[in-house]
Amino acid sequence: MKTSLRLLLCLIFISLSYSPGFTQGNHAEYDSVIEPIFPKDGPGGTVLVAKAGRVIYQRDFGFANLEHQVPMSQDHVFRLGSVTKQFTAVCILKLAEEGKLSLEDELTKFIPDYPAQGKKITIANLLSHTSGIKNYTGVPAFSEALKRKDLRPEEIIALFKGEGLDFDPGSDQRYSNSNYILLGYIIEKLSGKSYGDYVQEHIFKPLDMTHSCYDMGTEVITGRVSGYRKRGDRYENAEFLSMTLPYAAGSLMSTTGDLLKWYQWLSAGKIISAASLEKAFSSWILANGKDSGYGFGWWIGNIQGNRAVMHNGVINGFFTDVIYLPAQQILVCVLSNYENVGDLDIPAAKLAAIAINTPYHYEPVALKSAVLQEYHGVYQNAFDGERYISNQRGVLMYYYRGGGKTCLIPTGKDVFVLENSLNKLSFQRDQAGKIAGYKLEGTGVASNWLRSRDNEVLEKIQVSDQLMQSYAGKYLFEPNMVFEVVIENGKLYGRVGKDQKELVPYGKHRFYAWDLDARLIFQLDHTGKVTGVTKMEISEIVSTSFRAKVSSQFSPNAFWIPWTWR
Repeated sequence: MKTSLRLLLCLIFISLSYSPGFTQGNHAEYDSVIEPIFPKDGPGGTVLVAKAGRVIYQRDFGFANLEHQVPMSQDHVFRLGSVTKQFTAVCILKLAEEGKLSLEDELTKFIPDYPAQGKKITIANLLSHTSGIKNYTGVPAFSEALKRKDLRPEEIIALFKGEGLDFDPGSDQRYSNSNYILLGYIIEKLSGKSYGDYVQEHIFKPLDMTHSCYDMGTEVITGRVSGYRKRGDRYENAEFLSMTLPYAAGSLMSTTGDLLKWYQWLSAGKIISAASLEKAFSSWILANGKDSGYGFGWWIGNIQGNRAVMHNGVINGFFTDVIYLPAQQILVCVLSNYENVGDLDIPAAKLAAIAINTPYHYEPVALKSAVLQEYHGVYQNAFDGERYISNQRGVLMYYYRGGGKTCLIPTGKDVFVLENSLNKLSFQRDQAGKIAGYKLEGTGVASNWLRSRDNEVLEKIQVSDQLMQSYAGKYLFEPNMVFEVVIENGKLYGRVGKDQKELVPYGKHRFYAWDLDARLIFQLDHTGKVTGVTKMEISEIVSTSFRAKVSSQFSPNAFWIPWTWR
């Protein structure tokens, strides 16, 4: 079977994304990773790579201010977004060392009226996002109008305290900004100072972080850059957000140079002890034994097998990413004033890998469809349910139930890389030579998956042009989502708003989505007229819609997500 166009595109992506290694001093290798990230003649960012406190790569991109065409520089000050959380976590650990709190103290010790619903929510649960407390940026009260208001910490807490828990504390891990709002409030109650003043007095001032501060919109901050986004083909100023709202979860500002000072002092044990820092840099283990992948203020992972702590920050007009490798004392900081810059996790990880002379490098190989069929199946993990691998016309697709499908790129014997990622699947075989499972490794916590059963094979069939035309039209899913079926270049597509998925026929009136776990079954009446469509995930019905005439003025956007920071 000929290699499909999709596979060829995937192979091209791999060959471009994973290039051979150079030495630490070869700036061309760093440039090749980071230059494509930032737009020319637009907002940009600053990038720093350091080893043991010594800068080994440093570059500025784009403009700090588009209106006045001010070029970016390393002294420019950026909103950090959720990179703030590591500072909050260290402040809490410092208070613990001073005996002012214990990580096992319950939240109600500091906020007696907090409705814990009879559950024990500890300081450690808040630090590790294992409290079960809902993320306040996702509750109904967090409206567009509210984002323009200045709120006190108590008023922010009031937004979510009555929402109930998503799960029992310690039983699961779910990222929630609410945890760090509560931690900031606890810092204020124990110190008698505002959160911003406490961080300034105990971290920024003693560490000579002269370009770092708590973001106050009314204050003149030397070097503050403007934040931007792109809508269509033009840049806009970022939407306004009162910086009282991110608070201890995302309201600090800094520069790459100040962040370098921060990690130098941290690693030297000058802020908190080595023992406390080790707690922050260790992944929290859930009650069921699962590795959560988050410590105290940092995500815990690895770069090419080397331990790494990391965090990104996303907030109106800004995107930041910071990675630190403790053993090698490698620091990577990427700060951008362009919220549409894209996910910085992959380029930041690539910069870190170059710095330790083990760049990500994979050579794609072509495999026949019959060989790919060996990996086709359903795989299970003790903690994370099932994953599906499907051979779709000579391309392996990887997905979970109801999720998007990702192309698996073969790079060696029983080794694949997930498209547009640094995640690698290494398959294991049993004594008979059959695929028994795989190990998933990336920049996060590794996991092992066992093959549990066969996955249904869906073979493409031919459908006449006349029958294809009968499916085209608009369908209404309750209560008000319009699903449109269109024909383009002889192929059927399902469309919601601007999002469009190819539909591949595999049975009578049955289609599957090429890059999404979804199947569609069209219903016909006794005259053969198409009257509706049922959506399924794997083999379970999700919803049924009916063919309907829909006003052309109706403009659904099923994939809109309220803006939050992380």
